[in-house]
Amino acid sequence: MWIGGVLLGLANTALAACDSGLAERMQAALQPRRVLDHDLAACKTWPTVIGRNVVVLPLQHAVSDRGARSLDVELLVVQRPDNGNTERDKVVARLFLPELLVEDADLRIQDVQLDTGRYLLANGERAFGLRVSYQRQDPARPYAAETLRLFVLDRKNTLRPAMDELVMRRDSGEWDLACQGRFEELRTQLTPQPVPRNGSGWAGLEVRRSLVVRHRAPDESGQCSEHAGAPRYTTVTLQAHDGRYAIPPALRGP
Repeated sequence: MWIGGVLLGLANTALAACDSGLAERMQAALQPRRVLDHDLAACKTWPTVIGRNVVVLPLQHAVSDRGARSLDVELLVVQRPDNGNTERDKVVARLFLPELLVEDADLRIQDVQLDTGRYLLANGERAFGLRVSYQRQDPARPYAAETLRLFVLDRKNTLRPAMDELVMRRDSGEWDLACQGRFEELRTQLTPQPVPRNGSGWAGLEVRRSLVVRHRAPDESGQCSEHAGAPRYTTVTLQAHDGRYAIPPALRGP
């Protein structure tokens, strides 16, 4: 329930971010025949570039009779005029990602958000993030996760993927719905290293992770008791190859 409350709060933030109708206007202009998932659409001002906004258009691709579905995603960078005249909104860059978002009958996408933190990856190569929150519906196997992808807008206004999906947060477990069970809490911090001084290379991405495992079981008096193990810390540095950071299998999501 705590996990669900956090994810619900994030979803409300994402909805508020597109209240101006920017996502709907972009979908009507660029993808008029596609069905937009309004709940997962996201918009955000990119503070490092004056007047530019990033827009996420989740477009329904397929739905199965078992409840699974997939969504194509169109990413846009939009230049907006100072006077607020929406007719002068200009698409600076766009990237179409087929079936980027996938969910099944148990694992659902709760929220999509844009991360416009300071991701300077190389000389003239700034990135923004796409964060996706997932939640499993099975109460005996609780699961909630948030992942992050990075996308670069280069000096030629070309938008392309820079980092594959990395798990930033994961809360998972399995228990008997009474007391006996095992739970994990995973947290990730992603920090870009300085861009090489000669300006010709890409910054490394430092991935710091902490994992806490909790066990719950009846104690000698029959009361439900929980024990948390010591946090386990790991650090991995991702290096770019041809301008893209691959994610090792152990760090992937969801």
